Amino acid sequence: MNRRNFLLVSALSPLLAKDYVQRNQDVNLNIDDLKVLYTLDQRFKRLRRYIGFANFNIVSLDQAFYYGRNYSSIGKFTQKEQLLIEKLFYSEPNKFGFYGEKTVDTITKTINKKDIHKISNSGHFIFKGKPLNDYNRILNDVGDNLILTSGIRNVVKQLSLYISKVKSLNGNLSQASNVIAPPAYTYHAISDFDVGKKGWGNRNFTSEFARTEEFYKMQKLNYVSIRYTINNKDGVRFEPWHVKVI
Repeated sequence: MNRRNFLLVSALSPLLAKDYVQRNQDVNLNIDDLKVLYTLDQRFKRLRRYIGFANFNIVSLDQAFYYGRNYSSIGKFTQKEQLLIEKLFYSEPNKFGFYGEKTVDTITKTINKKDIHKISNSGHFIFKGKPLNDYNRILNDVGDNLILTSGIRNVVKQLSLYISKVKSLNGNLSQASNVIAPPAYTYHAISDFDVGKKGWGNRNFTSEFARTEEFYKMQKLNYVSIRYTINNKDGVRFEPWHVKVI
């Protein structure tokens, strides 16, 4: 996206909220945007396959556009796809029932590799400093059965996760925002990380994790807090696996 078009789209963003449709008290994408969402979801998947899972976690939007323009296996992001990306990033999610704080102001946010550390055999990165120190302390205090299930997520990664969830819910932004933070509102972009139990797979992202010995041990550590507790004020489901870096 060139700078002129980017600034034009940004200026229009407050008006784009009119394109959402409210049905049965939930907010949904309109049918045209839902069609674009499907092509965008596939393009992000092609990008992830090309650059690899780990790199996809930290790639910037400008880099994603570069790969799209230059590699036919990914394909150039269309104007409609770029517009939808803007719309999802700049929308006010309290209209969808999400009340968390905005963590990323710039849609083209980049992550300096000097500031991050890759966790071996995980495909994930953690920010150096307190996030990495907290992770290592938890691992030491809880034991080797604990694993990192999600670390840093730059804008592209969070967009991809959010889009996939919206797609699976047929465009329902309200339900999607209860399960995953909108792209400009994830703490994974600045500090937080997810942990799980070895061998549990996707069960680590369910409330079942709260019944594990690993979670029990974590709860006893005075330096560990859970970001999304039961009935949290942000409007997100209970996430016992999501470690809050404070």
